[in-house]
Amino acid sequence: MTVKKTKEPAFQHVIARLEEIVSRMESGDLSLEESLEIFKEGVELVKKGSRRLDEVEKQVSILMKDVSGQEIEVPFDDDGGDEEE
Repeated sequence: MTVKKTKEPAFQHVIARLEEIVSRMESGDLSLEESLEIFKEGVELVKKGSRRLDEVEKQVSILMKDVSGQEIEVPFDDDGGDEEE
């Protein structure tokens, strides 16, 4: 018998769903209970997205090592996000 592993949603799906959740919560049309439920969903999606980003970061780090095992320093340019000040 083969055990099927539950597949995590695609990162783009996670982001799209989080955007939907934010829009719904910002609309002010939800009851307190509905707001709490979709907030919980959002927290879980953030955790999944964060795990996926960590996995990708590790893969990129491995790929950025040269043949001698030395890491190549390449600055990460994040054009699509908010900058921390």
